[in-house]
Amino acid sequence: MAFSMSARVATGVGSGGCCMLGASVRALSVATTVSPRVPCGGLCVGESRDFHCGVKIPPVFRDSSLFSRWDASPLRKNRQMVRREGSSVATNALRTTADSGQQEVQPPVPLMRSLLSAIVRPYLTKNPTAVAALDLIRKHDGGPVCYDHFAFRTFGVDGCGIDAMSQVFLDLGYKVRDELRFPAKKLRALWFSPPDHLLDMDGSEADGPLPRIFISEIIVNQLSSETQEIIRRYTSKSGSISKHAATASVLNSLTWPTPHLSDYHALAKESEYAAWTLVNGYALNHTTVSVHRLGSLRNIEKLNDFLQENGIKLNSEGGILKVSPDGGLQQSSSVADTVTFTFAGGEVEQVPASYIEFAERLVLPIHSDLDADQIHEWHRRDGFEVGNADKIFESTSSDQTGMRNR
Repeated sequence: MAFSMSARVATGVGSGGCCMLGASVRALSVATTVSPRVPCGGLCVGESRDFHCGVKIPPVFRDSSLFSRWDASPLRKNRQMVRREGSSVATNALRTTADSGQQEVQPPVPLMRSLLSAIVRPYLTKNPTAVAALDLIRKHDGGPVCYDHFAFRTFGVDGCGIDAMSQVFLDLGYKVRDELRFPAKKLRALWFSPPDHLLDMDGSEADGPLPRIFISEIIVNQLSSETQEIIRRYTSKSGSISKHAATASVLNSLTWPTPHLSDYHALAKESEYAAWTLVNGYALNHTTVSVHRLGSLRNIEKLNDFLQENGIKLNSEGGILKVSPDGGLQQSSSVADTVTFTFAGGEVEQVPASYIEFAERLVLPIHSDLDADQIHEWHRRDGFEVGNADKIFESTSSDQTGMRNR
């Protein structure tokens, strides 16, 4: 006898015309077959599937010794895979994660923590708003400050895309979960989760639960020929160095030559995401505070008010609070700081740097009867939402930073 989860699927449309699954689990029933968590791709309006990328089954229900082997062939047959230009390693991992029969190797936890701490260090040096927000929360909240996820941006071409940044996390025990697509922005993203026992644990910041990893890439071959030529002029010179994207992030260095100001401006006209990536490379785009793990500020609307009252400017795109269609994922973010960047030839200009995000994951309806001390991370809404993320991306836009008026 085995367990299965039944989910009711409701799609939510993002501003790019695409949507991801938003669902609430109807029941936890006894059945003769097994339905573990299934990774899903970006869906278009009108599609529905009997699984939910946001529902995370507790570890006890995912123990392979309790389950017969799950057959994913019907899902593969029905899914129409979209041609992807730059990222095959992580995509292949997404395809095989659900039915992998290999025993997991215990990850080197000290190394994982050291890497994440090293990536955060230059981010905090360059982004005073993030530092100020974290200091305010530490001073007034009284609870642990934990990271929900880290996010990175990449160019999906010449081996510089999602694969370049994700490989080190896969090697350290992270698992690919779901894909999101943003057609209007010409972006795709994958998110990765740490081993279960490291996602739900005590501690704070670098010594607390390990964050999810969200890595996006711009689909270069969908851009104009002029923009493609500019991007390839730089990414083609990365060569095998792109395999060391995590090192570049830690060192706050680009893997391609210093850009020309004219190229930066040309990219910004078509894609501010591309322009940001050209000058920031694999730098940490944002880190995210796990709001539901806080103390007195354990409510995102209360936290938003507190931050704004203390001078933190929040991203207003689509409203300060971004809420998934199922209501389970609620997010907000600061507006990116700007930094002085010296371009090739010595030209200097202010460019957007990074920002800080805040995310509250609500308890799934089927677990609403649990007492507070019984609730774990897997009882909450997991995953990401296209509609929310599409607006969070705007934290670095010229409209939000005010750079368009300069």
